[in-house]
Amino acid sequence: MDASAALADLLRPLTTLYLDLHRHPELSGEEARTAGQFADWLAAAGYATGRGIGGHGVAGVLRSGDGPTVLLRAELDALPVRETTGLPYASQGTAAHACGHDLHLAAAAGAASLLARSPDTWRGTLVVVGQPAEETLEGARAMLADGLYERVGRPDAVLAQHAAPLPAGMVAHGYGPMTAGSVTYRVVVHGRGGHAGAPQLTVDPVVTAAHVVTRLQTVVAREAAPSEQVAVTVGAFHAGDRANIVPERAELDITVRAAGDAALARAAAAVERIVRAECAASGCPREPEVVRVCESPVTHPDPATTGAVREAHVREFGAERVAMWPPSLATEDFALFGDAGRALHGAQGIRLAYWMLGVIGPGAWAAAPGRAAAQKLAALPANHAPDFAPDARTALPAGVRALTAAALTCLGRPGDAL
Repeated sequence: MDASAALADLLRPLTTLYLDLHRHPELSGEEARTAGQFADWLAAAGYATGRGIGGHGVAGVLRSGDGPTVLLRAELDALPVRETTGLPYASQGTAAHACGHDLHLAAAAGAASLLARSPDTWRGTLVVVGQPAEETLEGARAMLADGLYERVGRPDAVLAQHAAPLPAGMVAHGYGPMTAGSVTYRVVVHGRGGHAGAPQLTVDPVVTAAHVVTRLQTVVAREAAPSEQVAVTVGAFHAGDRANIVPERAELDITVRAAGDAALARAAAAVERIVRAECAASGCPREPEVVRVCESPVTHPDPATTGAVREAHVREFGAERVAMWPPSLATEDFALFGDAGRALHGAQGIRLAYWMLGVIGPGAWAAAPGRAAAQKLAALPANHAPDFAPDARTALPAGVRALTAAALTCLGRPGDAL
């Protein structure tokens, strides 16, 4: 059976898997059902499958002679978003696959099955990983700390793709940073509570925290070079319960993102400095609590591997369907599977390839306002939006093909010199 016929044979069960995953999303750290389904699929395809790695992580291993070890990564978790797509298979709860992780899993399952059915076309070791807790930037670190590479072997290359609001059947590669590095803070500003009618007897943490929010805007405006991509966002601000009470504390959740390691370090240091300085200026009775909740490195794909995978995609889809992708301030923990995570796994020289996968169906793309691609992209629902809706009929087979072609490019071929 040739590759196109084999994919056609798989599409019905793959679509069933995708629809089920979409209907039953699970949040970061809670992916037991999702992990079980993915592990069962890999085991049925002939992979030696490990479960419960770094939480609900899954890893399937298939060997076909001597050759390189190639790891394919997909994510298990969903987002705390209430879906508004109106699709008949939409999630009915307060979680949703609004980032495309269900599509990533189904595509990885399809690629795993195709490669397992054609062991005569490649040589080496194929590892297929279902990673938990990507959305909280905890899962890759947890899997590696739990000995992922000791269990499956050190990979020579790690591959991943991510859904994007491009036309389905397209892929996009970048040669600089693909995703930003980030630091997320939880900050507590301590004040002295009291009566709103006697403010002189209080230290108002709301005013202090408001000054922090305002001053943080200068980090990008005055402490980052215009050529640097940096963003500082206060995503949550909680303080008080009543209008006539000055509260004891105010809490902020802050995220710093940058497309370069040096810029990220400077911006993160500035955030910490500003928080402490504003608290000192207000005479707060205690030092603020400044906790780094999570952080992720910049994702730098290997140029040579990216070039090889890109050429494979040109052969698979045609040059007109392979685009370039600019650096983004979206964040990922994928880079930890490579050299950025060497403190966790002790390895160096692990090559990464990472590309964007179009998921917008032809009807939705045509109906989006504007003529230029940028106008349409601005109008279409983006990742993390409650109405983000990949077109599974066109995006899923393209995702399987893209991942399979990339894996075959990085694996050995029969007859390769050892």
